[in-house]
Amino acid sequence: MPGRSRRRWILIGSIVGLVALIAIGVGVGVGVTRNNDNDDNDNNRAASASSSGNSSTGSTSDGAPAQTDPNDPSTFVRDSRLHQSFWGMAYTPEGSQLPNCSNSLENVIKDIQLMSQLTSRIRLYGADCNQSALVLEAIKQTKTNVSVYLGIFNVPDDHTAYTRQRDLVKEALQTYGTDHVLGVTVGNEFMLNYLNDKGSDDPNSSIGDEGAQLILADIADTRSMLSEIGVSLPVGNSDAGFYFNNKVLAGIDYGMSNVHAWFANTTIQAAAGWVNDFFQETNVQPTAALPNHPKMYIAETGWPTESSDEGNKNNGASDASEANLQIFLDTFVCQANTNGTGYFFFEYFDEPWKDAQFGGVEGWWGLFDSNRTLKNIQIPDCPSS
Repeated sequence: MPGRSRRRWILIGSIVGLVALIAIGVGVGVGVTRNNDNDDNDNNRAASASSSGNSSTGSTSDGAPAQTDPNDPSTFVRDSRLHQSFWGMAYTPEGSQLPNCSNSLENVIKDIQLMSQLTSRIRLYGADCNQSALVLEAIKQTKTNVSVYLGIFNVPDDHTAYTRQRDLVKEALQTYGTDHVLGVTVGNEFMLNYLNDKGSDDPNSSIGDEGAQLILADIADTRSMLSEIGVSLPVGNSDAGFYFNNKVLAGIDYGMSNVHAWFANTTIQAAAGWVNDFFQETNVQPTAALPNHPKMYIAETGWPTESSDEGNKNNGASDASEANLQIFLDTFVCQANTNGTGYFFFEYFDEPWKDAQFGGVEGWWGLFDSNRTLKNIQIPDCPSS
């Protein structure tokens, strides 16, 4: 599955001058309080993480939860530091990128054991490397209350990528049924990538409408596939927040919007408010007027904790750091839960392949390190519905 396109955030740079100041006061109370905390809080948090160690949190040396029965993944030991406070979580199993599939059921089981303590919903981006079946099998073996939006990653100039993944989704549904499947998302940033390849940035231009016909054909084909196997599931689409084509929106059951304050160069204190304002004004309000009323979700939002190069360690307003991830957690998660916003936090763990391919902050958005060690953060405790 191809990586995230860093070009997507051209859209955000073009509008940040208009909206960045709007959200400065939103969420400042909690954020400023944490920003103005003395170093004792950080030291106490670090000391707590250090003193707890793997043994007291029920973890093994590779970050996976310990099991009371080593042969039964459903007997994993819960970590008292984790709370099921996230509406959803963005997830790609490690090693799920062609051509070198290296994912494994063992590792996906570890991930589901951990993520099930954070959320009851996850979203996948694609189906390559058999990740749909691996996730559903892991849910089955762990006996967790987790459901998944399966994904098909379309490539504008390679239609075989769609058909290959459609067939993998079909096979997974035929094997596991739909008890733990919430929908099928066709496309992730397809329109953004299509427009960039054509030198355009208007999703509702004639060029945008050309791209819309391509993705709509795949959406229709996915619906036909589901019908053929007697499955009724919502079918949606995911894209960068500003890149939804109106014809695509009119042809889906739900939309997932990538909304990142980091790429809008906001301060961390304004980030949570900016995400909410952008999502409501750019995605929720316009789609409410469409005849089909597609349900809109935030597909990605979060804050990076590191950069692989010095030039990207600051977005022009705030640093990529664990301290700032903590502020975003404190100001966004419980607020979004209270507001009833459906969102997928980005993301579960760091992804080294993105760092290797793209550099900058791309590989460093996880709540956990790539070895499944919780970062120096505290998970909010405000249960999501």
